[in-house]
Amino acid sequence: MLQNNFDKIVIGTALAFAASALLPIAKTTFRPLAEAGMQGGANLINRSKSYIELARQEVEDIVAEAQFERMKKQLDQEIALLDDTEK
Repeated sequence: MLQNNFDKIVIGTALAFAASALLPIAKTTFRPLAEAGMQGGANLINRSKSYIELARQEVEDIVAEAQFERMKKQLDQEIALLDDTEK
């Protein structure tokens, strides 16, 4: 039992030393990766916003054209009715 506890203490101490030695290396390695990931995420969000705005403008154009065509058709019908009543 004493040997089992001694093994756990040795392993724990070795892991503590390894972690203290590897932590600065991991910190300097992962920080640029995290920054690049955040920048990539921000670029993706901006690109998505651009695509959504473009789609919104296209839909607005289609709706405006449909309203114009409907108004034109209605005016043509009213003009035709006026021409028929004048004759």
